[in-house]
Amino acid sequence: MSNYIFVTGGVISGLGKGIVTSSLSRVLIAKGYKPTIIKIDPYVNIDAGTLRPTEHGEVWVTEDGGETDQDLGHYERFLGFPLTKEHNITTGQVYYEVINRERRGDYLGKTVQLIPHVTDEIKRRIKDVSTKSGADITLIEIGGIVGDYENILFLEAARQLQSEENVTFVHVSYVPIPEKLGEPKTKPTQQSVRLLRELGIFPDFIVCRSPEKLDNVRKEKISLFCNISEENIINNPDLETIYELPLVFEKQEFAKKILNKLNLTENVAKLSEWENKVDILKNTKNKVNIGIVGKYISTGNFELTDSYISVEEAVKHACVALNTKPNIFWVDSTKIEQEISNLDGIIVPGGFGTSGVEGKIKAINFCRENNIPFLGLCLGLQLAVVEFARNVCGLEGAHSTEVNKDTKYPVIDILPEQKNIKELGATMRLGAYSAELKQGTKIYDLYNDFNLIKENKVSERHRHRYELNPDYHKVLQDKGMVFSGISPTKPLVEFIELPANKFFVATQAHPELKSSLLKPSPLFYGFVKSCLK
Repeated sequence: MSNYIFVTGGVISGLGKGIVTSSLSRVLIAKGYKPTIIKIDPYVNIDAGTLRPTEHGEVWVTEDGGETDQDLGHYERFLGFPLTKEHNITTGQVYYEVINRERRGDYLGKTVQLIPHVTDEIKRRIKDVSTKSGADITLIEIGGIVGDYENILFLEAARQLQSEENVTFVHVSYVPIPEKLGEPKTKPTQQSVRLLRELGIFPDFIVCRSPEKLDNVRKEKISLFCNISEENIINNPDLETIYELPLVFEKQEFAKKILNKLNLTENVAKLSEWENKVDILKNTKNKVNIGIVGKYISTGNFELTDSYISVEEAVKHACVALNTKPNIFWVDSTKIEQEISNLDGIIVPGGFGTSGVEGKIKAINFCRENNIPFLGLCLGLQLAVVEFARNVCGLEGAHSTEVNKDTKYPVIDILPEQKNIKELGATMRLGAYSAELKQGTKIYDLYNDFNLIKENKVSERHRHRYELNPDYHKVLQDKGMVFSGISPTKPLVEFIELPANKFFVATQAHPELKSSLLKPSPLFYGFVKSCLK
């Protein structure tokens, strides 16, 4: 029998089920096991590719070109190895497959029903990923909360799997502390567990997400009303950094208890390296001020920095490697009048569409003219080329055809073979692509220092459709722009830099997607190191 851990949520969404799942997987790795993680998203979209970041957070791109939920990013950062697009299961995928099978006649004339046909497809996908991954333990996070109509079928599939495999259930629930009351309230948790039990699922563990560590009084109440042992009620208080949670879990022997429930051997956890990194994040006195200039920051009257969560985490990883702590300033590119002159460095991340573009170009111009460290990611490279073409090459009005189709100087454009493709996703470069690096450049030296160059090539993940127009390669290079990396199959520019500046580097790729606490991205490392100087 295979081993499965289902992680469900209660009371409110956005509790951090993904961080709980990731943290538990990190401790299991430290105990000598090989886990893998699946994220179930109950929305009817086939994938996250068409979702606006302010709607659902960052779109994560896998090595094989999948556009998935941002939780897969957290999984990879904690696991330390890549996942595939199959590790993200959506309602849309499941229904699409079942309907296609019905149309092909695969069900042999039977009445196709939610149970068993849809739930069987859910179980098939879960088991398939587990088998292909060769995992000892498969963790499955079910998105949303108990009580949502959308995830009932996934919960039913999990219930059925109990009789087929070795399964345990972890329920993550919110325990609020209302400001005027001043004490933790357990009723919401009691209600969410009751709903779960009505569906035939009896949680083995309850992880209590709360501003503070729960006391014994509250644990006793949850234990009584939820019919669960106090020792299986796990604290998950607010922490200074998400990377501390594996250590908090290990102090409570959470992984040991789960392994016992699954009848698996419990080994001593080796978490010393992880603990050292967390200690730097929490306690180092060195600080650096970094601005991230983005367009997906404001949502109504609030900020949603989840739109750039991988960029933020990659900055932290690089800072830890350099024994420093980042002060990250979020700069709305539609309001670029925000103060940026006191920043030690600026990152312009990816994005689509026209809003906020001129604000990003102003920020890039400020970095180039004042020799402020700059790192451009995807759209950041494209707009760095636009800024350079306008203000150094004298190509007034130069632009990307994504923003201005009628520009006189289309320095950024869709390739000719892409222009007749109608489906949005089909015009994009998605997933891992390699680039040949030019020796003697900053970018070559950074990747070389991290021993990541193989046969003069490096590989990074992409998510874009517009390229640096080959018609303008010569004029840009004649004015001092260096093309540090080129695609080995087409004349596509993957990396650029300006040698005259302290650190002015950009890439068409998203190197933040391969960064982790134990293995920071070379480009982010070089950027932060330059900021510290």
